[in-house]
Amino acid sequence: NDEQYVIMIDAGSTGSRVHIYKFDTCSTPPKLLNEDFEMLKPGLSSFDTDAEGAKHSLDPLLNLALKKIPENKHSCTPIALKATAGLRLLGLEKSNKILQAIEEYLIKDWPFALIDENGVIIMEGKDEGVYAWITTNYLLGNIGNSDAKLNEKTAAVFDLGGGSTQIVFEPQFDSKTGEKLITTGEYKYQMSFGNQDFELYQFSHLGYGLMEGRNKINSKILEAYLKDETNGQKILPVTSKDEKATATLVSPCVPPGVIAEDVSVNIDDTLYKVNFKGPETPSGAQCRALSEKILNKDLKCDSEPCSFNGVYQPSLMKNFKKDSDMFIFSYFYDRTNPIGMPSSFTLGELFELTRVVCNGDKHWTNVLGAMDGALQELHNEPQWCLDLSFMVSLLYTGYDIPLERELKTAKTINHNELGWCLGASLPLLDKSNWKCRAVN
Repeated sequence: NDEQYVIMIDAGSTGSRVHIYKFDTCSTPPKLLNEDFEMLKPGLSSFDTDAEGAKHSLDPLLNLALKKIPENKHSCTPIALKATAGLRLLGLEKSNKILQAIEEYLIKDWPFALIDENGVIIMEGKDEGVYAWITTNYLLGNIGNSDAKLNEKTAAVFDLGGGSTQIVFEPQFDSKTGEKLITTGEYKYQMSFGNQDFELYQFSHLGYGLMEGRNKINSKILEAYLKDETNGQKILPVTSKDEKATATLVSPCVPPGVIAEDVSVNIDDTLYKVNFKGPETPSGAQCRALSEKILNKDLKCDSEPCSFNGVYQPSLMKNFKKDSDMFIFSYFYDRTNPIGMPSSFTLGELFELTRVVCNGDKHWTNVLGAMDGALQELHNEPQWCLDLSFMVSLLYTGYDIPLERELKTAKTINHNELGWCLGASLPLLDKSNWKCRAVN
């Protein structure tokens, strides 16, 4: 009886997804035999005060688990739900009500074994990043492998969600300089996996996920307009998300000839609705300047070297092996793969792609016209130029990755999805924090 199933629900800021894993627990490390995953929108945070609606939104995902896992295994299949930045941003009272309703629902109405501690929680950003690092390096065969020679290098991971972005890597320090990872703050994360010990640098930048980054950039444009008293058209806050925009502003982050309609902009908890249209000539450089501004690169930093927003980070040029992989995923993948970027490219090539996208549809056809579906994707998402500009600024200015550095991106490795879920599921195989349910 060496097959063990695990159910992990990822309650993200834009949607919830279930991962149903099947492991062979006889091998070391345990071997992943199969993964089923399904996503649905919207995310739990969109239910706000409706905890009943939030818990029932998970029904299709739980029903899939019932179907995929043999009935005689249901009571011995651990289940956990971990929510990420979106729910964190909802505030403690509302998010706790939603989580409590879900926990009671899983115990009362479903046959799976909810894990004892932290079965339904908002995950800390540091865990999200480290679990994603475990997933990536486990699937690449870099960790848990009995052949130590294979394990000299581990990949760095950069995860871009909707509400936050994570960086995790194993820094290498020159013993001659005496430099080492600082122990103050949450930066240092020590862990063991498959009889190996790792000392990782990790940080979760809350408020710098893609949707939050968009809002910060769009807020700068709207704030400048609101402060300028010579502007004729008044823009007033809206009382509901369903209201339409009444004003149109020019944004350097929208390509010429393109309009982003009814964009929600949140300034200090006041909601506005605005249409953003592109300028007459491409203004990609201006957009980049805006996206660099929100990184607060010149903020005072207590321990050098620093990345952005006053946060300590060892240098990726100096303290990370040049031949080790750098994996960027989640929204990094979603904004590059559909418009024809290969699975590995340099940061300089990402710069060039951003320039093309921000130049507008005349340029799209010349450069991206041969890519199947690329033009349709760009027409469907008018904020693509903004998104890429933010990503380039984050990687180049924020994390100080050189332009010639190769980046790898993927949604899956060997058909298994990247992200934190697998890394969070592997520890459940030792059964220390859950027990099988009694079968009625």
